[in-house]
Amino acid sequence: MRRTYVLAGAAALMLAFTPMATADPVGDIIAPPADPSAYLPAPLEDSWFAPPGGYETIEPGAVLRTRSVAVQPGTTSTQVLFRSTDSKNNPIAAATTVIVPDGPWTGDGPRPVVAYNEATDSLGNACAPSYTLPRGTNKELDRIQELLARNYAVVVTDYQGPRQAYSAGLVAGHTVLDGLRASHSVGVESDAPVAITGYSGGAIASGWAAQLAPKYAPELDIVGVAFGGPPTDYKILQRSLNGGIGSGLFTAATIGLSREYPEMRTLANDNGKRLALVQKDQCVDVLSYSGLLLFDQQNLSNVPDVFNHPITRTVIEENRMGQIAPEAPVYIYQGLQDNLIPKEGAEAVQDQWCAAGASVHLEEIPGDHSAAEGGGRPGAFDWITQRFAGVPTGGCERVIR
Repeated sequence: MRRTYVLAGAAALMLAFTPMATADPVGDIIAPPADPSAYLPAPLEDSWFAPPGGYETIEPGAVLRTRSVAVQPGTTSTQVLFRSTDSKNNPIAAATTVIVPDGPWTGDGPRPVVAYNEATDSLGNACAPSYTLPRGTNKELDRIQELLARNYAVVVTDYQGPRQAYSAGLVAGHTVLDGLRASHSVGVESDAPVAITGYSGGAIASGWAAQLAPKYAPELDIVGVAFGGPPTDYKILQRSLNGGIGSGLFTAATIGLSREYPEMRTLANDNGKRLALVQKDQCVDVLSYSGLLLFDQQNLSNVPDVFNHPITRTVIEENRMGQIAPEAPVYIYQGLQDNLIPKEGAEAVQDQWCAAGASVHLEEIPGDHSAAEGGGRPGAFDWITQRFAGVPTGGCERVIR
């Protein structure tokens, strides 16, 4: 009973600092609604994101509408709304921002393009790159600028989809690949060599795009995929995040998954639903700090041993990275002292992909989750440059620095 009051009080405290776009936010906290749509992110006041009627019947990657935006001086930036596919193979509309340097490409062949997947790690529509990039508030703009400085085109997709399904692998992979397809209409040549990269939450999108590409988008010329700090398996994250300092992001990731798999909501008790209401529009910073409340997801469910419930096991297994071998070579970097996203996840993916014939280089470097991003990114970007130059990879290697 005491735990129930603590969780309800925590939800009320977070509510006090969190705007909620519902008709009766206090009433909903007291009696959480049954309607699944109540737990989806509030729509932006921007009709551009609403897909036109009949879009479901056209092919994935097809352009629905475009608009010019200002992101970076010396570039031409265009946002594209396109048709994609969610985790259950249903049609959705998603957005991407395509940034092309104004100067000519002086290398051989068409200008390369990099799908840059930021660690969105958020639940609200106002946290997505299509919203933050034109406003100059994107937290990873400096990384995008590094790639633009190499004269590459950069495609930054809202890979969490229209429901902001944080941590859902299938929808993330689909939208990244369809965002690349859509970029061909706004300055990226259809035969351009492609690289895909991202860290942490962005590694989810990158890794899933890599392994889905051979069947979902075989026409894309993906020459390399480089990502770091990958959350690959919920069973590992349950041990490293749940009930600890990383529990805010872990609960948010569960909420994100439940947006693609609404059957998960049947496992939540009222406190779990309250937390989903409070967090539904929050961005990564607030979600990270909410981990100070040390959420244990077992307390957010009335199901005994909720992690072993058949629904949970099915969703976790469907979103475990490593089960499909990518055809493009892969570079993974991982912090040796990363206690939030432990190295065993990256090692397991490398082992599984290499056993299936893929080429995967794993670079294990000093640092925790934050330090490893800065320490590993330069090597990953240089590896991408080598792939664009046609330098052969070394196959399956594991290097410990």
